[in-house]
Formats: sequence, C-alpha cells, structure tokens
Amino acid sequence: MKTGVAGTKESNDALISVFESDMLEIEIQSIVDLMYHDQIEKVIRETLKEEHIQNIRVVCVDKGALDYTIRARLITALKRMKSDD
Repeated sequence: MKTGVAGTKESNDALISVFESDMLEIEIQSIVDLMYHDQIEKVIRETLKEEHIQNIRVVCVDKGALDYTIRARLITALKRMKSDD
C-alpha cells in the first residue's frame, strides 16, 4: 500500500498521512477541533480537488496549524506517496 507522510506533532504544525484508498476518507484530530474542524476539512478537500485526487485516505493530526501549513503538508505527503513507486 502506498503511503506518504509530512509534518510533525509540534505546536502550530500538523502531521498529515495519506494512504491509498478506494474512496475519500478524511480523519481529523485537532487540539482546536471544536472551533476549526470544518475549516481544516475544507482546506483538505480544496487541496485534493486542486491536485485532482478523488479517492484517498487522509489522516490529519493538527496541533494548531494555519491553513497554508495544512495545505503544504498535504501536498508534500501526496508527492511522497507518488514517489513511493
């Protein structure tokens, strides 16, 4: 199974893991989940759409990362998964 990982569990960062999947699955664990769950999910979905990816499992462990950090971590994880060929 192809996977890709980027980021850390440090404060103001996010650890993003992506896995091959037959469907779109997004799992979010965040220290600010009550306030920002929908925004984190929106950033992930928009980034996947821009990268033309429909079926993948994304696990986001967020420690208060800003949108651009989540986006950058996701793109890096996707590239690492692709380079796993």
